[in-house]
Amino acid sequence: MHLQRRQFLRLTAAAITAPVLSRVASAQAYPSQSVRLVVGFPAGGPVDIAARVIAPWLAERLGQPFVVDNQPGESGNSATRSVVRAASDGYTLLICGPVNTINTTLFKDLDFNFGRDIVPVASLWRVPLVIEVHPSVPVRTLPELISYAKTNPGKLRVGFAGHGTPQHVGIELFRMMAGVELTLVPYLGSTPALADLLAGSVHAMFDPMPSSIAHIKSGKLIPLAVTTPVRSAGLPEVPAAADSVPGYEAGSWFGIVAPKGTPSNVVQKLNKEVNAAFENAGIRARLSELGATAIPGSSTQFGAFIAQETEKYAGVIRTAKIATK
Repeated sequence: MHLQRRQFLRLTAAAITAPVLSRVASAQAYPSQSVRLVVGFPAGGPVDIAARVIAPWLAERLGQPFVVDNQPGESGNSATRSVVRAASDGYTLLICGPVNTINTTLFKDLDFNFGRDIVPVASLWRVPLVIEVHPSVPVRTLPELISYAKTNPGKLRVGFAGHGTPQHVGIELFRMMAGVELTLVPYLGSTPALADLLAGSVHAMFDPMPSSIAHIKSGKLIPLAVTTPVRSAGLPEVPAAADSVPGYEAGSWFGIVAPKGTPSNVVQKLNKEVNAAFENAGIRARLSELGATAIPGSSTQFGAFIAQETEKYAGVIRTAKIATK
């Protein structure tokens, strides 16, 4: 009887620990198959560019494909939803940005909570927005744009990458601080908005530098200002918007998050490789081309940053009375 009881306890203990050991072994072997980097916006936009810069590096370092999966819609919410509901195994990751922290306050009835339902993996880099116009618009400086907008209230059509995006919040804040009336034209992402700006269908954009810098350097778009407090190394000849609108600041950043419950071994492995990328000359050169500044750090630090950004944007949204349409 005593022997049977002892055997029963051994079997029970084995049944309990087997899943734990399996998860640990799986985490140590990670990745053993391809990994999806989910992007909530169309290909060619700033979030997509971030994914396509880091994906080849992670694939090379970790020995498995990192596949970019574009899932545009709902200002990034549909992609975020698909990731928070995915298996917590490290094979479905989200390339996130300020849109995710903005949406927490902007959308009142979300069926997920970004801060609660994800685990931070690694911060990537930050970029300024560029206030830019089509060459047909008769302005060449930000003060001229403000003057033109005041003389022609509502005439300037400003494209942006959907409600709740950093561009949306940045434009609303600018409109409030500069005292101008602009007609906002929402799109599903930066790519279609930029296409219409290049065609002259809209007059201006506040676009993250990575997706616009090539068009600016080719002369197809006219940069008026960057939205960082000082000039950007990516476009050193372009003044800061704060020179004309004191105190104005906006921008974008990117990072990687995973579903809540993803093993810490997996998170730390990914974080280590992302931080190693910032020491690579090729990655540093690519970031310089995009006007981006790396944000190295731990997953814990990235989590604190996400919480800080969520609180900051909540204040901007309430002060500017920004609402979804």
